[in-house]
Amino acid sequence: MGKSRACIDPRHHVHDADDFVRVVERACQERGLRLTATRARVLALIARAGAPIKAYDLLDKMRDGEDGGIAAPPTVYRALDFLLANGFIHKLESINAFVACHHPNSAQHSVPFLICNRCHSATELEDASIVSSLDAAARALGFAPQAQTLEVHGLCARCAAE
Repeated sequence: MGKSRACIDPRHHVHDADDFVRVVERACQERGLRLTATRARVLALIARAGAPIKAYDLLDKMRDGEDGGIAAPPTVYRALDFLLANGFIHKLESINAFVACHHPNSAQHSVPFLICNRCHSATELEDASIVSSLDAAARALGFAPQAQTLEVHGLCARCAAE
C-alpha cells in the first residue's frame, strides 16, 4: 500500500503559481508534450485561484488578462482537456471545477478530495490506501474500474470552528 499523508492546507504544494507552471513545463519536456502559451496561462490561472475554479471563470480571467479577449470557450476546454489528460490538474465533478494537482510530476492518478461547502476549499487527500480499497472492492464485485472520483463534502477545520 502507498504512503498516507493527510493534507491540511489545500494549497500546500502550490505555493507559487509561476514555479508550479515551470515544474509542469519541465514535466512536459521530459514526457515529450507541448505546453502551449494558452495551456500555460490556463494552468497558471488555476494555480493562482487558490480554490476550485470553473471553466467559465477561467474564460473570464483569460479575457480580462493580457490575452485581450482572444480566448473562446473551445480554446479553454481544449487546454483543460490537455491538462487533465496529463495529470496536471484535477476536475471536481460534483462542483464542475478544476484545481491544480499537488503532484504535477507524476502521471494521471486518482485521489479523494475533501470539499468545504462554506469556503469552497478543496483538499487533495493523499491517501493511496483509500484509492486501493475502492479499486479492490470494485474488482471483488467483478467490476473493472477505469477511473475514480471520490469527493467528500462538509466543512473544513477552519469553517467548522467558526
